[in-house]
Amino acid sequence: MRLARILPACFLVAILATVTLPTSADGLFRIRLTKRPLDRTDRLAARLSRGAEGVGALETRTYDRLRGSLGLKHGPDGPDGPVGPDSGNIVSLKNYMNAQYFGEIGIGSPSQNFTVIFDTGSSNLWVPSAKCYFSVACYFHPKYKSSQSSTYRKDGKSASIHYGSGSISGFFSQDHVTVGDIVIMDQAFIEATKEPSTTFLMAKFDGILGLGFQEISVDNAAPLWYNIVNQSLVKEPIFSFWFNRDATEGVGGEVVFGGTDRRHYKGEHAYVPITQKGYWQFDMEDVLLGGQTTGFCSGGCSAIVDSGTSLIAGPTTVITQINQKIGADGVVNQQCKTVVTQYGEKIMDLLVNKEQPAKICSQIGLCAFDGSQGVSLQIKSVVDKRVEKLVTSSRDNMCAYCEMAVIWMQNQLKLNQSLEQMLDYLNELCERIPNPMGESAVDCDSLSSMPVISFNIGGRSFDLKPEQYILEVSTGDSKQCISGFQAIDVSQGPLWYATVPMIPCDTNATLQLLSSNVASHDCRILGDIFMGVYHTVFDYGKLQIGFAEAA
Repeated sequence: MRLARILPACFLVAILATVTLPTSADGLFRIRLTKRPLDRTDRLAARLSRGAEGVGALETRTYDRLRGSLGLKHGPDGPDGPVGPDSGNIVSLKNYMNAQYFGEIGIGSPSQNFTVIFDTGSSNLWVPSAKCYFSVACYFHPKYKSSQSSTYRKDGKSASIHYGSGSISGFFSQDHVTVGDIVIMDQAFIEATKEPSTTFLMAKFDGILGLGFQEISVDNAAPLWYNIVNQSLVKEPIFSFWFNRDATEGVGGEVVFGGTDRRHYKGEHAYVPITQKGYWQFDMEDVLLGGQTTGFCSGGCSAIVDSGTSLIAGPTTVITQINQKIGADGVVNQQCKTVVTQYGEKIMDLLVNKEQPAKICSQIGLCAFDGSQGVSLQIKSVVDKRVEKLVTSSRDNMCAYCEMAVIWMQNQLKLNQSLEQMLDYLNELCERIPNPMGESAVDCDSLSSMPVISFNIGGRSFDLKPEQYILEVSTGDSKQCISGFQAIDVSQGPLWYATVPMIPCDTNATLQLLSSNVASHDCRILGDIFMGVYHTVFDYGKLQIGFAEAA
């Protein structure tokens, strides 16, 4: 799954209920989610981002829905499909910073109910097992009891999943899984017998339902979504997410399997192809700050849409620039300042003389060169089964800061800045290096002066306004504002993540935010913040992702 961010939480009580969601005549069904902001004491739970910690007390209600006004559609932006009776299981969530969204599923016959994160950043389904005896977390959540299910099938193969914020282990079993009003037959899932991390102790959700590709599935188990398609339980092989960012409303969002809901987006979706199966990964052309390129992604980079990640995670090179523009707290880094002071003028001379930027840091002796770029980080595949924190030597760090300085200087040269202005700017950036183990606070009164941040995807610009990427946390009469961006550097090429409650590319404090198995170098994760602004369609049939303005 993705790496999830974790924040402390208090006692949590899950009130589970069985709810039936009728589908339309064409096989569409949807899971409705609700949320409400977590109070200040629940911050740990909300930082969860993908592995577990920010869930809310579960309350279920059944809502009768109007037929003709639903606007359900089959297929991405296809003709309207017939709408049948539809009742939704609405889960009311305590959600810090509108960051966590959860729904309910059932396992077994009769159904045993669990609250799960619908996570596009991982591919396995797991819930606590009745055989979990020695993990305190298991005593705070409902547990699957195979002896009480007539459709249970024994497997017994051991399994474990490592997240940035913790891990779970257990064994595989098979049983029928109910999602909405459909039943997936003989679904393989993990009965978790060990949940040692405090992440899961604090979490208010019970488990995770992965909606990623089989390539990142533990033991290559067929993901639940694959079985939904293979068992012909939906007409179209797509699913879509809508997250409600209005904390004053009861409905927190929807997951629609087999179609989209016209009421929750405007215009048509812009689609981009999946570039690598594993996560829902695609190419992004650029990241702009106030209309100006950040430089790092100008040659193209990769991004991941992750419904299990709360924030937006990207390379330190870019997040530092964002921090500087929005006045976010950072960490003063002396190695960065050393690079600027000792090598800044030399870097500029080489850039002015048209030296290949990728070779500059090796020429001045801070990096090795592999023939195409400086080498300072390990290389990992996007389908790696584990998330590991990158441990680099002091020299590796100097190499990394040198590479950042090259990109920063390239941007300043385009603005015709003098050497003195450039060095002052770079030194300021060195004082805004994101803290990998914490959030970045900003001045709530400065939102009006903050820039629009844009992501160029598929030839279109997807803008985020300050009020959309800054998270406001109220405590009594006081208010605190937190940046919705977090730095994460993994190996192998620029990558961004956009997600919801958990994260892949290692985002929980660079590693804690992610709750799934990680991916590549400069990873960009587009999470809750992004998906709250842009309705997202995951088209499994055509291997593409679509974005449209949420309504």
